[in-house]
Amino acid sequence: MNNNSRIIRRRKKRKGLKIIRALLFIFITLLLVVGGYAGFLFYKAQQVADQTYEEIDREAIPDHRTEKIKVKEDPFTMLLMGVDDQEGGLGRADVLMLVTVNPKTEDIFLVSIPRDTRTYFPDWDKEDKINHSYGINGVTSTIKTVTNLLDIPIDYYVTTNFQGFEDVVDSLGGITVDVPFTFKAQLTGSLKWKTYYEGEMDLNGNEALAYVRMRKSDPMGDFGRNERQKQVVKEIVKKSASLTSITKIDNVLDDVGENVRTNIPSRDFLSFVQLYSKLKDTEIQSLKLEGYDDTIGSVYYFIPSDDSINEINETLNSVLDGTYVPEPETTEDETNTTTGGY
Repeated sequence: MNNNSRIIRRRKKRKGLKIIRALLFIFITLLLVVGGYAGFLFYKAQQVADQTYEEIDREAIPDHRTEKIKVKEDPFTMLLMGVDDQEGGLGRADVLMLVTVNPKTEDIFLVSIPRDTRTYFPDWDKEDKINHSYGINGVTSTIKTVTNLLDIPIDYYVTTNFQGFEDVVDSLGGITVDVPFTFKAQLTGSLKWKTYYEGEMDLNGNEALAYVRMRKSDPMGDFGRNERQKQVVKEIVKKSASLTSITKIDNVLDDVGENVRTNIPSRDFLSFVQLYSKLKDTEIQSLKLEGYDDTIGSVYYFIPSDDSINEINETLNSVLDGTYVPEPETTEDETNTTTGGY
């Protein structure tokens, strides 16, 4: 082998090493940048968790659990509240969703409570629309009222105002929803009317808020609105968890810090993230509060059925104590079976 061949091979080898070193440098740099950014986000998330934390008067709420909850092991309940505070004061809890989770059995149930539900207020000693409970003493009054209605202890709460809802959706770059039917709704702020067409639509924060607030044009009334609310919440969670949105999480955390309040302590933040990772593909089962519409003193109310309340109570308690057994699915043949020879 001549010297020229050896020289060419050495040059190729050195060139190859330089390329490998360059690629390693780029890879390590990316790891440091991404890792550093992820570390920054986690640090900021901890700060936001401290900023949003507001404890409740546990002694004022009957049957409220005082022992520490192991989020990844113990079953728990969480009340989600969307608060309309545009008119000043404490505002109204126009969105109420009770989530019940059992990490061991991997059961998740959600109950949407219509805002016009007529029920007893322990802090007021009278009956009224459940969304008015927030105006008495904020979160504490609403938790006591929901606890009294469903006879289910509530461990955690999360509140957000409508401005926070808009900001989070905008920071995520909007969301995509499957509109169930065509309708028009008035946008807050501009008061312009927007048409929502049946099928998939991309919505910004202002449009998403009008989408979840519309009730009068929905053939299912408050229940239809509740379904759209759950649909949008799922889309927000889904997009927040997607890798394509990681560069937007910083802005989302700012929005959360300014508009969200909760009694989830920062020390449990990581446990909730890990629990979400475990249950993110688990089906969320919905329970419907049945009842009827009524007008009392020229005011519209939704009157919940006692049988429906009892059924929801039994189901959620069985989820909390780990004894829940889903009803067997009926096949089409079983559904169509008749008796008497007809």
